[in-house]
Amino acid sequence: MIASKQARLGDAATYALLTLLGLFFVAPFMWLFSLSIRTPAEVFLGASRFIPEAPTLANFQGILSDPAFLTYLWNGLKLSVLGGGLAVTLAIPAAYSFSRLRWRGMSALLVAILAVQMISPLVLLVPLYQWLSALDLLNTQLTVIAIYGALGMPLAVWLLKVAFDAIPVEIEEAAHVDGATRWTVLIKLTLPLARPGIASAFILAVVMNWSQFLVPFILLERDSDWPISVAIFNFAGSTSASTTQVLAAACLIALIPAVTVFVLLQRMIVSALISGAVKG
Repeated sequence: MIASKQARLGDAATYALLTLLGLFFVAPFMWLFSLSIRTPAEVFLGASRFIPEAPTLANFQGILSDPAFLTYLWNGLKLSVLGGGLAVTLAIPAAYSFSRLRWRGMSALLVAILAVQMISPLVLLVPLYQWLSALDLLNTQLTVIAIYGALGMPLAVWLLKVAFDAIPVEIEEAAHVDGATRWTVLIKLTLPLARPGIASAFILAVVMNWSQFLVPFILLERDSDWPISVAIFNFAGSTSASTTQVLAAACLIALIPAVTVFVLLQRMIVSALISGAVKG
């Protein structure tokens, strides 16, 4: 009886702590939403009124009717999706090799790939900029897509290795007995079975690319090539108090795609992450 009461108290304390943490992280977004539905006059009220007296959606209508803003959204979506697709495509052969083959130095290379993921792009951008400038590859979206693919590949390799580990080797061995080559087994058998893991790696890569700022900010000079993250930053630098509510609306619109995708597909992502842990 005492143990049951202690367990209930522990659960209540846990939920209370999680609620506080949730409020801590949600509060800035609520304040951003409050700013986005204000009129210019109410922006000057600051923190004195959280709920606007006359809420309006005109800021969202104005920003969505701007052709330039829609171009930035399209650029962000295009760069993120193509970069994520490139990362997963490059990661599939590497992850399959780590999962199915045994060769000297494999564990060390896996750790090295993970270490690369921990390196900030800021450390690499200065020499990368000089190198790309010498090759005349600056100011092209294809260059940004290639870098997005390289940055997302380490995480994709680890996620796909977990997905491949969860597939029984016996299925592939049976196909080999029937005369199938390793590439045939990979393409026609293993990849279809690993669809949830592949989708999870792709989604996470796209979300990471969507929030990427430094790479396109440094490598793209033409505003017609900018993704939404860079466009909002430049807009913020020239924003006055009278257009703060427009900037808030733009920020919320930029957040919606990544948050929506992650919330709707979080179960699939989590199941793909832990699938290798329950193998066998």
